[in-house]
Amino acid sequence: MLRLTDIKLPLDHADDALPAAIRAKLGIPPEALRGYTVFRRGYDARRRGAIALIYTLDVDVADEAALRARFADDRHVQPTPDTSYHPVAKAPARLDHRPLVVGFGPCGLFAALILAEMGFRPIVLERGKAVRERTKDTWDLWRQRKLHPDSNVQFGEGGAGTFSDGKLHSQISDPRHHGRKVLTEFVKAGAPEEILYVSKPHIGTFRLVSMVENMRATIESLGGEVRFGQRVDDLLIETGTDGERRLRGVVLADGGELRSDHVVLALGHSARDSFEMLHARGVYVEAKPFSIGFRIEHPQSLVDRARFGPQAGHPVLGAADYKLVHHGKGGRSVYSFCMCPGGTVVAATSEPGRVVTNGMSQYSRNERNANAAIVCGIDPRDFAPYGDGPLAGIALQRHWESFAYELGGGDYSAPGQRVGDFLAGRPSRAFGEVLPSYRPGVRLTDLSAALPDYAVAAIREAIPAFERQLRGYAMPDAMLTAVETRTSSPVRIRRNDDDLQSLNTRGLYPAGEGAGYAGGILSAAVDGIRVAEAVALAIAPAG
Repeated sequence: MLRLTDIKLPLDHADDALPAAIRAKLGIPPEALRGYTVFRRGYDARRRGAIALIYTLDVDVADEAALRARFADDRHVQPTPDTSYHPVAKAPARLDHRPLVVGFGPCGLFAALILAEMGFRPIVLERGKAVRERTKDTWDLWRQRKLHPDSNVQFGEGGAGTFSDGKLHSQISDPRHHGRKVLTEFVKAGAPEEILYVSKPHIGTFRLVSMVENMRATIESLGGEVRFGQRVDDLLIETGTDGERRLRGVVLADGGELRSDHVVLALGHSARDSFEMLHARGVYVEAKPFSIGFRIEHPQSLVDRARFGPQAGHPVLGAADYKLVHHGKGGRSVYSFCMCPGGTVVAATSEPGRVVTNGMSQYSRNERNANAAIVCGIDPRDFAPYGDGPLAGIALQRHWESFAYELGGGDYSAPGQRVGDFLAGRPSRAFGEVLPSYRPGVRLTDLSAALPDYAVAAIREAIPAFERQLRGYAMPDAMLTAVETRTSSPVRIRRNDDDLQSLNTRGLYPAGEGAGYAGGILSAAVDGIRVAEAVALAIAPAG
């Protein structure tokens, strides 16, 4: 097979245009083209009204060797790589202790799946509930202002990504094509097949629920076990005469112990009590940069017109997204994050007395508003007013989440403001054209005190700059909702580059977003695969 890249065709091209483009590129007659499949389809929207589709194609041709020789210097004609997954090990007939996976978000899900496929029969420990029970608990906050601290947007089967746009694209380096394994498994579990070829695949919340259930069933059918309501509160660590620390198991919230010499720590970015426990037990943890800001909502139709012009609404294009960055005069960067076309802003706190926002879309992306975070990058130097040590970023998050709770009225409503009022420095008194989608509700106020002064100033500078990139972004009636603090983990649980074990605790494998090694569903799932392979090779070395 040959892989052809950068094949450009008009948005409304005829069905026979693809084979014709292949033949033209390769200079072959019709009978020499035996077949083709679409590996990737994206679009180039830089010229509004003349949007082009860009294809990557795998083609089966006669006399492939001759074509490979003829196009040896053409980077757009290359052999099709092997993107299938190949297990790195096989479990021994007898295991002294089964590996544990702590957390069942995308990272833990794929770590458990890969270990189960290789015969290691992992035990998954998830502090939250199964996904359907978790969904009911999450709606309790949105509809009745009742928070379940261990079962919400952040905690429970499927992780935080279950209540998101379900984006499945990433810019991580992936030389072994683990991302393809992730997408393939999602399709097996019920995702639409188009996620295998569209350039920005997404699933949406409702579809993710059934998919996660199906993948859990697969893990269990392979000998794995998933235990819900099992929060890990401590580690069993032995220190040898040489001073080496080795993990021997975990202690659960009910006091029970589970022995294991290999524990995948697939915490989400909001497992603050777990971060505190790890730090107290001497596991190497360090503060890392993250971002804070607001959610901003515009009419989706405005974003569609700004991005696609007269071709807005085309079924192939769907709802438009955007990605914006502004490097401010003061040296701080502001950028859009987790953009959710045709979606809603959701209450995403996991701790009582705090307000956190996030974005969510269904597969259809057909809600009235588009939303995205507009956030300012911060680093550990900014954490000093809130505390010292590796957990100071958590203290910063809690401070501003608690203040947002107060600004919103103390009932899990979120504070909000119209963009025009925010830029003018005056409180909002009434909603405009854009009605906020956040539930349980939005209380209008002045957001100038809802973030550190430097973040407010940076965002105020960025909004007019974003208007120059996306016409209509600074519309006065666009809505800001506070506060967005959970953009990524505030800590990194450092690990070795080779065997992926904790720097100072053998047998502990920090993984995914909570450990600071991923950001989003796909990258977290890929990291779960990598760590599962490291565990497998530690138990059953290859060769």
